[in-house]
Amino acid sequence: MALKTLSTFFSPLSVPNHLTSFNPKFLQLCSKPTLVLCEFSRSQAYQKAPFSDVSDSELVQPEGTGAAAPTPGDRFLQRHQSVEAAKLVLKESKHQKKKNKKDKSLKVSSAIASCYGCGAPLQTSDIEAPGYVDLETFQLKKKHHQLKTVLCRRCQLLSHGHMITAVGGNGGYSGGKQFVTAEQLREKLSHLRHEKALIVKLVDISDFNGSFLARVRDLAGANPIILVVTKVDLLPKGTDLNCVGDWVVEATVKKKLNVLSVHLTSSKSLVGITGVASEIQKEKKGRDVYILGSANVGKSAFINALLKTMAEKDPVAAAAQKYKPIQSAVPGTTLGPIQINAFLGGGKVYDTPGVHLHHRQTAVVHSEDLPALAPQSRLRGQSFPKSQVATGDRTSDNSEFNSLSGFSIFWAGLVRIDVLKVLPETRITFYGPKSLQIHMVRTDEADEFYQNELGVLLTPPSQTAKADNWKGLETERRLQIKFEDVERPACDIAISGLGWFTVEPVSRALNVSESEVQETTGELHLAVHVPRQVEIFVRPPLPVGKSGVEWYQYRELTEKEEEVRPKWYF
Repeated sequence: MALKTLSTFFSPLSVPNHLTSFNPKFLQLCSKPTLVLCEFSRSQAYQKAPFSDVSDSELVQPEGTGAAAPTPGDRFLQRHQSVEAAKLVLKESKHQKKKNKKDKSLKVSSAIASCYGCGAPLQTSDIEAPGYVDLETFQLKKKHHQLKTVLCRRCQLLSHGHMITAVGGNGGYSGGKQFVTAEQLREKLSHLRHEKALIVKLVDISDFNGSFLARVRDLAGANPIILVVTKVDLLPKGTDLNCVGDWVVEATVKKKLNVLSVHLTSSKSLVGITGVASEIQKEKKGRDVYILGSANVGKSAFINALLKTMAEKDPVAAAAQKYKPIQSAVPGTTLGPIQINAFLGGGKVYDTPGVHLHHRQTAVVHSEDLPALAPQSRLRGQSFPKSQVATGDRTSDNSEFNSLSGFSIFWAGLVRIDVLKVLPETRITFYGPKSLQIHMVRTDEADEFYQNELGVLLTPPSQTAKADNWKGLETERRLQIKFEDVERPACDIAISGLGWFTVEPVSRALNVSESEVQETTGELHLAVHVPRQVEIFVRPPLPVGKSGVEWYQYRELTEKEEEVRPKWYF
């Protein structure tokens, strides 16, 4: 009987006539000897035969496909949690071997739960490290399956205004303990370029160039991008956002990214958030949504504003507001991906760790000085020389500084501008945090002034940072600014992570005759000093304030440019 069955397996198959009549090729295929493999039950498949050469990996069942399969976002979160938990266990095991203390074992949930505020895996061993929860609370929450509702100790302190840094390395910070490097945070996002996702990329308008992420294509790949410009409520009073929107699109087109649209928003006042929510619903098309941006650009604040806006019509978003990411002034608040169920029809949003950039001022100052670099209210331009005011005789002599030539301007202790060659009517206007004082001295006295006043009048850096590790303004960049039209600013000079200053060849506050204007075309020469890592950007002037509407010029577009150019919304 056994021989008969075996011969049947290796003999030509007998195929019913009704199959061969419809497909002659099928008969030709089946006329050859064919080996048929029987499918055993699942319990039998995992019982390895004595002479089987099938590996264990080949017997592992796939995760499956369809609606119940893990999404790229789920795999993204699981990968982060498993790697971080393994690191914690390995760290603790080494600590155990060194000190031989069995009572201090690391407790990690079987589901590898993370803090909903920062995304760090929960742990009970190191009270100073991110993700710490006391053992009693952890066990109680685990017993009742409520680990997703746990906020770690660090997030609780951050929510009360404590400045607790956790990121070191390239783009990290010198103050406080360092638990993770900036490179490790960036690696957590590296796989996104291989996934099918919708990227919502955030840029800070007060630090547009510094926060734009020049290598965003390395992270986003070919995935579509919705560009969200945050903190537009900080722009000077009287700013026309039509001009700002056109300026942002012009700058974005030059990056050659797959940008679907541009949105000007304010997470504080909720301006523009509704438009972003509608665009996400329209474009996500079953994909996971990732909020991407540089550190401290306002990702967590944006997500909170997004949930608040959507909660009016979406009960799922309303429920998600109870456990939302923590906001703080410390760059690097979010240390791991945070999954948020935000849409009624299904779909998830992921708050991702901020990308730390070594070329920003926030990467070189002490942690105590970080709040001073974040604007808290509407920007107001500070112009120099201050004596140039609108009067009948062109200038009033309220100060000894009637011209910028031969003077140096200190922007706190972080920037020094030496004015080498400018027109007598040239004016420089600074836009940045109000807490940063600006001082103007003669260039031949600038070195002595900096040495004597660093940490006193010139702060930040504070006295602590000066004494510990402040290295001074080691980088000098000489700029030759060409201009042709004195009716508009020549350019903006943006200091990464701080703000920008506008250079006007002829102050608009002066009454200059047409003959004098024709003689002023040429060049302006400046020398800008910054800390070694900080980057300087020379860009077209951002049209802010009431005067921006007057001098800003819209570029004429071709039909092809109109089609591919992303639209902006406010």
